[in-house]
Formats: sequence, structure tokens, C-alpha cells
Amino acid sequence: MKVALFGKEFAKNQYIYLQQIIDELVLNNVDISLYAPFFEKLGNKLNLPEKYSLFDSHNDLIKGTDMLFSIGGDGTLLDTIPYVRGSGIPILGINLGRLGFLSSISKNEIKQALENIFAGEYYLDKRALLQLEKPDKLFGQLNFALNDLTIYRNNTTSLIVVHVYVDDNFLNSYWGDGLIVSTPTGSTAYSMSAGGPIVSPGSQNFVIAPIASHNLTVRPIVIQDSSVIRIKIGGREDKYLMTMDSRHSMINKEEELVIRRCEFEVNLVEMKDKNFFSTIRDKLYWGVDTRN
Repeated sequence: MKVALFGKEFAKNQYIYLQQIIDELVLNNVDISLYAPFFEKLGNKLNLPEKYSLFDSHNDLIKGTDMLFSIGGDGTLLDTIPYVRGSGIPILGINLGRLGFLSSISKNEIKQALENIFAGEYYLDKRALLQLEKPDKLFGQLNFALNDLTIYRNNTTSLIVVHVYVDDNFLNSYWGDGLIVSTPTGSTAYSMSAGGPIVSPGSQNFVIAPIASHNLTVRPIVIQDSSVIRIKIGGREDKYLMTMDSRHSMINKEEELVIRRCEFEVNLVEMKDKNFFSTIRDKLYWGVDTRN
């Protein structure tokens, strides 16, 4: 078995968890591949096995890798998607951050989670992505997002106007700070903070949610992810900010956006005693009475 380890930044008190992961993998005779830009920064802070490999690209990662461990928070896991892409390599999210919807394994669950993986006691949760079909030059081959695509006004007090069409049917012109198009996975992220609904994975939907709408009667809407979304931008500025997960770019006002469901899915590793509903109950403290 070959496992790839991906991380970004670590606090000093988090090294112990990374070392625990490495020790467990070595104990079970697992071949380890390390994300080069991060692990080169660590230097001699970790006790590494004598033999390991490095990866820093999609092509390096997919060579014989059976699973990828994302070690950090949800933002770290989102950053693994450009490396995994459509390879189908399962991703285990180990949460060393705060909330952790995607990185569902907490620090005190690491040992048990790895034991479950070696015993085959886990399942794969398939997650849909959205794809920016047009314009294709903004993000090149990385024109997909697991969470969301967003459009913002660009460092100005002027409102942005976003004209949205669904399957060539006019939906609405949104006046405000911007617009979010999210997958079910992204429904617990920025879309939720903008008043959007929580949508369960596998429901085959997109959520379109305005950001700080100037019209109080406008609300987020859920549509089928088989739909094609076209977006035209208006406003006083010539350029606006656009993001796909953690990647961002500027877009000209004249550009038309075409968004559809991505042709591939990603596999998130989940323990058998956990599911989407238990995760949101835990992370959002549903049913917890804090009055006492």
C-alpha cells in the first residue's frame, strides 16, 4: 500500500500528530510519499523512514498511490483536489484545524482511523464538483471546484450586478456584493454563511446564493446539477474577482461564464460509524442546549 501525505502549514504543537501518522504507516509497512513543498520546509523536525518518495504534481501523485491523507483543515483538503483530479484516489481528511466538515478525523481519532483503514473498515463518499466551461483561460486545466465558484465586486463600494440564466432560461439579476454557485459539499461553507441551505451529498443539486443582496426578497435557490448555468456580469467596474475553491482570478466584465457539473467525482474516505448527518450535528452543535 502506498499513501501520500499532503499538508501546508503546521503549528509547533501539531508536529506530534504528523509524527504519529508517519509512525503508524511505517509500523504497517506502508510506502510513504510526501508533498515536497511542505515537507522540505520541515527539515529535521520529523523522524522519517529511510525510504520515501516526494510528489509535487498531479502526475507524480497518481503513480501507484492508493490513498492520500490531507493533514490540516478543510482548506488543506480543498488544495489536494488539483493533485488528485479525476484519478479516483481516495482522500482521508485529518483535521488539525477548527471546524472540519471535510476533514472529519479529529486529532484524537487518528490511531483508530488508521486501524480502520488497514482493516478495510471504511467507505468512500463520492462528491460531485462543478466545472467552469467558459471562459477556459481563467484556470486552465484546474477549472473545477469541490466547494464553490464565487464572483465578487473588486475593491469598490459599487454594487455588482450578476445576470443568471439556467438552461438558457433567465433566472434573475442579482444586485449586491456578489454571487456563490456551490455544490452540495460547498453548501456547508460560504453558501451557508450567505443564508443558503445545507444540501446532502449525492442530492445532485447546485445552490445559487447571492452575497449581501440589495433586494431583501431575493433568496438562495436550489437547482438540478444537470442544468447549465450562464452568468453575465454588470456594474461600474471593468474587472471583478472570481474564485474556485482556494484559487482566484480576475475576470473582465465582458466575459460570459458557463458552469456545469464536472465530468468526474472525488472520493472522500469516511469511517463506518460516521455519515454526513452525524457530522453536521457534531460540527454545528445541533441539539446541544447551551442555556445551562
